[in-house]
Amino acid sequence: MNKEKLITSLNTILQDKGKRKFSQSVELILNFRGIDFSKPNSRLNLEVLLPKGKGKAVRIGVFADGQAALDARNNGADVIFSTEDVAKLAADRPRLKKLLLDHEFLAQPSLMMVVGKQMGQVLGTKDRLPRPIVGMAMKDLMERAKRTIKLKSKGKYLPVAQCLVGTEKMEVNDLADNVEAVVDAVKNKVGEQSIKSAYVKLTMGKPVKIL
Repeated sequence: MNKEKLITSLNTILQDKGKRKFSQSVELILNFRGIDFSKPNSRLNLEVLLPKGKGKAVRIGVFADGQAALDARNNGADVIFSTEDVAKLAADRPRLKKLLLDHEFLAQPSLMMVVGKQMGQVLGTKDRLPRPIVGMAMKDLMERAKRTIKLKSKGKYLPVAQCLVGTEKMEVNDLADNVEAVVDAVKNKVGEQSIKSAYVKLTMGKPVKIL
């Protein structure tokens, strides 16, 4: 990817942002060729760590009991739900809907099935299924969750994927680093030749080609 072209394209969309009452997201759109997305194994389902973060506040919700709950509280988790709280949250749709606006979720492995059974359909639709609390310290898991985005092919068969790479308030070079991280992750998954084209855009703006 040509870094200079990428930065020029990002500057173009930021200069044309207009006046909005909210901070717009910067999004990356990828179009593919030669991939049969009707086959489950060919569909994209990636998690990518954005090196410069999402450019907005992300809160963490944790489903945990015992020591894991204590660790989450000590490391600044916004909300913590015990096993007994899961059913209550699932029944409280207004609260759950509000949490989905700005939270990422972690869960003890032992609670993953419980959360999935009670709220899997709602969380899955919004790509907010909890990540398991395994392999890393709680603090590191929380920080990683705040900077990780999910990239999936759209629909079952459409050769298109779209994801957030930051916000209009971020520095252009930081946005460029995030875009490159996502594109590199996709190249590693499907091969560079499978990416037909790529665009960046603001939430309410027009796409500008970068590849």
